[in-house]
Amino acid sequence: MAKEIHVVMLPWSAFGHMMPFFQLSIALAKSGVRVSLVSTPRNIERLPKIPSDLASLITLVGLPLPKLPNGDLPDGAEASIDIPFEKIPQLKMAYDLLQEPFQTFVADQSPDWIIIEFMSHWIFDFAHELDIPVLYFSAFSAATTSFVGPPEYLSGEAREKVRPTMESLMTPPPWINFPSTVAKKKHEAIPMFKFFFGSNGTQYSDVERLAKVMKNSQAILLRTCNEFEGPYLDLLKELHGKPVIPTGFLPPEMPERTQINGQPWKDIFKWLDDQKPKSVVFVGFGSECKLNKEQVHEIAHGLELSNLPFIWALRKPEWAKDETEVLPAGFGSRTRGRGVVSLGWAPQMQILGHESIGGSLFHAGWGSMVEILGFGHSLVLLPMVADQGLNARLLVEKGLGLEIGREEDGSFRREDIAKDLKKAMVLEEGEALRARAREAGTIIRDMDLQYQHYIGQLVHFLESHNTK
Repeated sequence: MAKEIHVVMLPWSAFGHMMPFFQLSIALAKSGVRVSLVSTPRNIERLPKIPSDLASLITLVGLPLPKLPNGDLPDGAEASIDIPFEKIPQLKMAYDLLQEPFQTFVADQSPDWIIIEFMSHWIFDFAHELDIPVLYFSAFSAATTSFVGPPEYLSGEAREKVRPTMESLMTPPPWINFPSTVAKKKHEAIPMFKFFFGSNGTQYSDVERLAKVMKNSQAILLRTCNEFEGPYLDLLKELHGKPVIPTGFLPPEMPERTQINGQPWKDIFKWLDDQKPKSVVFVGFGSECKLNKEQVHEIAHGLELSNLPFIWALRKPEWAKDETEVLPAGFGSRTRGRGVVSLGWAPQMQILGHESIGGSLFHAGWGSMVEILGFGHSLVLLPMVADQGLNARLLVEKGLGLEIGREEDGSFRREDIAKDLKKAMVLEEGEALRARAREAGTIIRDMDLQYQHYIGQLVHFLESHNTK
C-alpha cells in the first residue's frame, strides 16, 4: 500500500449495526487499513476483543453519550438493547447530540474516509467543509435496500405516488424490474409505515435521514456478495447512479473447539456431544427481539410437537418475575433429555459450529443469517421486527429457508412451527433445501472470495478514490 489509509466509522447504537462495523474494521485492518471505530464507552466495552495482531491498526473510540436535557434516558442506556422500544426516540435524540464531539474528533484525526449509517445524516454538515468523503455502509441486505428505494422516492410527491398507504408496502415497488417476493406482510407494514416514513419522535424521520445519507455518500457499501444477491446489487447501481460495493458477508472467525468448564455450558456441550450429527435445532432470536409470553409459549409448544432435539438460547423476558414463569407449565419435564433451554448469554458461534447442529429456528436477522448459514444449516424463519420479514422473503425466494405462516395480526401456530422444523431437518421433501443451505455455506465460508476478493475490491476503491 503506497499510503496508509485511515477510516473513521460511526455505526448506529444497536448491536445488529455495531457488529457489522466491527467485523468490517477487522477485515479492513487485515488489509492494512487503519480504522477508528467510534461509539459510546459502554458500547465499546461490550464489543469483542480486537485480535492482538491487529491492535495497532484498530482504535476503539468511546465518545460519552450526551445527556438529554430532560433526563429521559436511563443511566447507562447507550444502545437499543438497554431500553424498551418506546424509548428508542430518546436514544436517537442523544445519538444526534454526538455530532459536536464527533466533529471535533474527525477534525483532529483528519481521516481519509468516514463510513456511517443512515442515522448519522448530520455528518455531511461538516464532512464537506473538512473535505472528507463519506461512505454509507448498510447493515441491511441488498434486497431490503432495493425495497426501500432511491432517495427521490423517499419523500415528497414521488413518495406519495408510489407509497401512499401502508398497503403499498405489501407488494414489491415498481422499480424492482425482475420477479421478487420481497415485500412486507400486513403486520410488518403497519409499523414500517408509521415509524419509518412517519415521525420517529425526533426532528428528522428515519426516511429523511436515509435519503440524505444515500444521496450525499460517495458510494454505498453492503454486507453481501454478487453470488448471493447479484440482481439486487445490479439494480441498486442503476437506481443510485453511484458505486455500490459489496463488502462480502464478513463472516466471523470459525470458533475453535475449546473446553468450556463453566456450568451450565460444560454439561450442555456434553449433551450436544451425545446427539447425532446434524440432528439438533438451534433456536435463538437475538438480543433485540423482545418476545412476549404468548410468542415464547407458542414456540415452546412447537418445539415440543416437533419431537426434534433442540437447544434454545432464550433471553429472560422482562415480563417474567422468575425463571419458572418463562416457559409453559411442565415443558421442561416433557422435553427433558431431548431439549435444552438456556436463559441468558450463550456461546452462539461455538454452538452453531458443533457437529450435532443441523438447522436453526430464528428471526431472520441478517447478521444471524450469515452466522447460521455459514455453517450450512437449514433455516426456519420467524421474523419479528425491522428488516427481518424482507430477509425471510429473500431466503425463501432463494430456496434456502422456510418461513412460518402468520395470521394477518402476526400471530403464529405451534403446529406450523413443528411442521416446518420437521421438513427442514428430517423429511425427504426438505432435502433440496438442506443441499442448497450447504452450498450457500461454502460461499459464505469461502475466505478467498469474502476477504481477498470483496475486501480487496473495497480497499482498491479506498486507495484509488482517495483525494488526500
